[in-house]
Amino acid sequence: MTEKKLENTSIYYWINDTKVGSAIIFIHPAFANHTCFDTQLDYFRDYRVITIDLIGHGKSIGKGSIEDTARYINQIMEIEKIDKINLVGVSIGAVLVQDFANQYPSKVSSLTCIGGYDNNNFDKHLQKGNTKQQIKMMLKAMFSIKVFAEDNKKISAYTNEAQEKFYQMNLEFKKSSFRHFATLSKLVNKYKTPKRDYPLLIGVGEYDNDMAKKASIIWHESEPNSEYVEFYGAGHIVNMDTPEQFNRVVKRVIR
Repeated sequence: MTEKKLENTSIYYWINDTKVGSAIIFIHPAFANHTCFDTQLDYFRDYRVITIDLIGHGKSIGKGSIEDTARYINQIMEIEKIDKINLVGVSIGAVLVQDFANQYPSKVSSLTCIGGYDNNNFDKHLQKGNTKQQIKMMLKAMFSIKVFAEDNKKISAYTNEAQEKFYQMNLEFKKSSFRHFATLSKLVNKYKTPKRDYPLLIGVGEYDNDMAKKASIIWHESEPNSEYVEFYGAGHIVNMDTPEQFNRVVKRVIR
C-alpha cells in the first residue's frame, strides 16, 4: 500500500498498486485507524483498495472536520481517477460512507454498513440506552486513555486477537480528537434516502449491543432490497473479529 496525503487537508490515505478492477474504500471505526483493515488487504488484492485515517485518527491529525469525510473521499477518487467506488464502513465508518452515498449517489457501486444505523431515518430514542455508557467511557478517557482502551476493547471486539489489536490502536488515540465527534449529529436525518441503484449490505455482529442490532434490523426492514447479515462469533468490529466471513460476505456485493 502506498501512503499519500490529501493536498490541503490533514487526511492520509493508502492505496494498493492494482490499476484495474473495481475500487473499494474501507472506513474504520472510531478510536482506530486504517490498519484495522490489514486482514482485508490480501483477500481484496485484485481490487483497487483504499484505506484512510479519519480526521483525528492515526496520522490524520490537524485541522478538519469529520463531517467533511464524504468530500475527502470524493477528492481521493478524483486524484486516483476513480469514477465509482464500493463503500465499506464499520461503526462510525458506516455513518460516513452513508453520507457519501447521500451526497454522491451516482458514484456508488455498492454500500456496506456494519454496526451502523440508517442516517436518514434514525430514531434518536434508540440511542438513549447507550448514552450513560458513552458518557462514562468519555470520562474514563479524559482520566486515562489506557483505562478507556482496556474497557473499549471489550465492548468493541469479541475475540482475544481483535481485542488486543484494537486496544493498541486505542492507546494511540489523542484526547484532543474527541472534539471531532461533535459534528457527527449533523449527518443524521439530513437527507432523504436516495433511490439505490446499487447493492446495500447491512451487517451486525452476534455479540454487538442490542441498540446496534435493533437499529440494523429496522433499517433492513425499511429497505427490502437490502441484504442483512449477522456475523456469528463477532462483536462490534466484525472485520477484525471474523475477517474471513467478513471478506466473503463483502465480496458478494462488490461491483
